[in-house]
Amino acid sequence: MSKVAIIPARGGSKRIPRKNIRPFQGQPMIAYSIRAALTCGLFERVVVSTDDGEIAEVALALGAEVPFLRPASLADDHTGTVEVIQHALRELAAAGYHPDYACCLYATAPFVLPEKLCEGFELLASRPDKDFAFTVSDYAAPVQRALRVNADGGVESLYPEYQQTRSQDLERAYHDAGQFYWGRAAAWAEGKVLHGSHSLPLVLPRYLVQDIDSPEDWHRAELMYASLLLEGDI
Repeated sequence: MSKVAIIPARGGSKRIPRKNIRPFQGQPMIAYSIRAALTCGLFERVVVSTDDGEIAEVALALGAEVPFLRPASLADDHTGTVEVIQHALRELAAAGYHPDYACCLYATAPFVLPEKLCEGFELLASRPDKDFAFTVSDYAAPVQRALRVNADGGVESLYPEYQQTRSQDLERAYHDAGQFYWGRAAAWAEGKVLHGSHSLPLVLPRYLVQDIDSPEDWHRAELMYASLLLEGDI
């Protein structure tokens, strides 16, 4: 079974400029994903999909491949993950490479661990009835107790029907951890949605999960990473 890692890394990040190659704890952000993919021992190829020449140079120096450049039409704020992976698989197929599995590994995932990539693949491979496996984590507080700020500046319950329900009686909720998606190549090609009954969850502890979409997120991630390094957990 052939397996490829595809790391999407466009150049036009707006909230955190040059996010994918900005220094994070002394290395370009993308280095952590490339390193995890190279060291986990699963992939025949580790491919970076980018529209940006500088990102391509950094990726090549870190040991990844950049066999094509992504067109600008697939590198804007509205392009979805599935479209990017479909394009990469088409480019690879045109060059004669047809993997059985493709893992979309985000470039901004400094907490990704090689062993979790292996667990994700084993989870999907053990379930031939499923198409994807991806990382999730549970919410720290019950989502049913969420609040909103109304037009008057006051607070009200987002789900008033659960206001009096004990927290231990509420269903646990999960969110996408934003690290990676394992998928069968055929499922990617078909354009199946990632979040569905045909997908399996790999649950991560909260201390390994942090979205990095704003400067505040970046600062929090650096603090988390430094703490994990100190404890020897990463």
